[in-house]
Amino acid sequence: MKIYLSIILLSFLSSVAHSNVLLDGKLELAEQGDAETQYNLALMYINGKGVPKNDKTAVMWYTKAAEQGNAMAQAGLGLMYVNGKGVPESNIKAYVWWSMAKASGNEIAKGNLEKLKKAMTKEQIAKAQEIGSRCYASDYKDCD
Repeated sequence: MKIYLSIILLSFLSSVAHSNVLLDGKLELAEQGDAETQYNLALMYINGKGVPKNDKTAVMWYTKAAEQGNAMAQAGLGLMYVNGKGVPESNIKAYVWWSMAKASGNEIAKGNLEKLKKAMTKEQIAKAQEIGSRCYASDYKDCD
């Protein structure tokens, strides 16, 4: 019985160590600026897959990828803003990021924008469009 439990424990520890090596590799790539890896890390933190669930950390990685033009990260960032997860709730910022994703061809963001517009005033939409124009013109650096 002790041998069996030892094998299970070693197997578990080996998979944990392997998981940590994979996470370390992803973190290194993300920190070097790999947008796809940054996006994937955001998903990991949102879902708590291989890392503790943490919406603020997810927003950080989404933002890094979104600022590089990753449309999926832009769409995800919009979702975080509309739901107030990891950031203060903001339909205007959600609109901005979904606009960026829509411009990159993301159909989900396009549909989300249409729904969001119905919940916004004309003034809010105008402000979001002005910020979106500035965001796009600055290559995603001036999006606040």
